[in-house]
Amino acid sequence: MRHGTYSIVARDRESGELGVAVQSHWFSVGSVVSWAEPGAGAVATQSIADPSYGPRALERLRAGEPASEALPALVAPDALRELRQVAVVDAAGRVAVHTGERCIAHAGHVTGEGFSCQANMMAAPGVPEAMAAAFTDGAGRPLTDRLVAALEAAEAAGGDVRGRQSAALLVVRGDGEPWRRAVDLRVEDHVDPLAELRRLLRLHRAYALAEEGDELSGAGEFDAAAERYRAAAELAPEADELQFWAGLGIAQAGDLDGGAARVREAMAHGSGWRELLDRLPPELAPAAAAVRARLR
Repeated sequence: MRHGTYSIVARDRESGELGVAVQSHWFSVGSVVSWAEPGAGAVATQSIADPSYGPRALERLRAGEPASEALPALVAPDALRELRQVAVVDAAGRVAVHTGERCIAHAGHVTGEGFSCQANMMAAPGVPEAMAAAFTDGAGRPLTDRLVAALEAAEAAGGDVRGRQSAALLVVRGDGEPWRRAVDLRVEDHVDPLAELRRLLRLHRAYALAEEGDELSGAGEFDAAAERYRAAAELAPEADELQFWAGLGIAQAGDLDGGAARVREAMAHGSGWRELLDRLPPELAPAAAAVRARLR
């Protein structure tokens, strides 16, 4: 797999989150390069990529092996190690990275406290340095934003010599079930994958707010739920799904006119929303009947 790629692996010191972000002129780069697991670490495997570095490195990290031992143990027996580029950060923020001497120029890596930026087949030198500067300058911001900012800095510094095609963002909590992911977004094929990744991240945040609203509503905290629903709908006004459910939540909180207006806006995108409103039972959407009556 001929992956000319730039990527970053990192641990957020404040939250303990672990993440990896990547962009390449290669279809579905995230399915190969990016790996992460809560309580274990994050891995980027690229440049004639061997995807097995991901699960094998995470297995070692999960067992308590530090990144500085796990990665060399995997690289040493690899017959193609001089063509590989692999970076690992463990749950303690320790970093290890390998850039083989035969990786296609411009290739290199830069490490810092809790992160590693690496690139190969770049249009110009200096890409890892630009990524590291952007990530460091973003201290205090959410890890997702800092990771994407590093990718954008790489593109501004020249990026992949072939251009761009796909990107991915993967973030996990510092601990928890190994299968759980905080953010898992992929742009498989796009003329501007980083702009699309930013758009998907915005949608992800909007849907997360709506889910918080659902939980609050289920607990009977309707006013707080309505706040989340409004915030979700305002963050992604183009999402008719969010407008519909936000409208029902807002109506349940007591603002029947405001809620019905949101539902009406969703219905403008397609007749299916009106049919769904008619189907909703009171135990799932207590305000549905009132909204139906108001719309009619």
